[in-house]
Amino acid sequence: MAVLSHEGTYPIMYGSWPIPVGAGHRTGYISRPDESGRVPVVLVLPGLLGMGSHEKDICRRLAREGFAALTIDLYGKSGDGLELYNALADERALAVLDELHQFVVSDDVDWNVEDRVGILGTDVGGRFGLIKAATRDWVRSLAVCSTPLTGDEDREHRVADYLDHLPVPVLGLYGAADELIDGSTVDEAQRRNEHGQWLLYDGVGHGFLDIDDDGFDQAAADDAFARLVAFFRASLAQPEIEDLG
Repeated sequence: MAVLSHEGTYPIMYGSWPIPVGAGHRTGYISRPDESGRVPVVLVLPGLLGMGSHEKDICRRLAREGFAALTIDLYGKSGDGLELYNALADERALAVLDELHQFVVSDDVDWNVEDRVGILGTDVGGRFGLIKAATRDWVRSLAVCSTPLTGDEDREHRVADYLDHLPVPVLGLYGAADELIDGSTVDEAQRRNEHGQWLLYDGVGHGFLDIDDDGFDQAAADDAFARLVAFFRASLAQPEIEDLG
């Protein structure tokens, strides 16, 4: 695929892929540079509605910037997003992420530059990414966008319990007018995670990064994506692209 001047550096390949999960496979989506060599990997964790066009678009855009990006259907079935999320045990979702990482470092994959990866979690997907970043050394850096930091008191894990225990670089991106997330919780996250960067965009809401959302904001989304690219470039290993002449 050709790359336009504003879309990044690399031509890319992308598509759906069956990801080994447990004894079976789970629908996934992979995008990476169409180049010989090895590149850093970012796991893109979907929000409440599950894996969709938004997550796939993020994967393709990251690939054009030199990353391999993977997303996966955490629910394993279709239905109402809120009902599926409420029925999804934290431990099961976290186990799926471990299995996704095992796929990345398996013999089936020869394009990852190192075993440690970055995570980008959108909405509730960021909960699982944040917990993994605090508890697994295979996470090298973490970015979250519009991820609730409270309201999970009845689940197995509470994200707030992990904010003081994030040993990796962190980037948090939020809308100051988010109708679902109190901006004061983002300020509290910054206080408890001093080495991270937690940003609030004035005047934008929960879905500011998703072009298909009514709350999409072009200026905030452009700035956020530029920050994401710079963040992962600084925190992950550099691509090792082979020149085949």
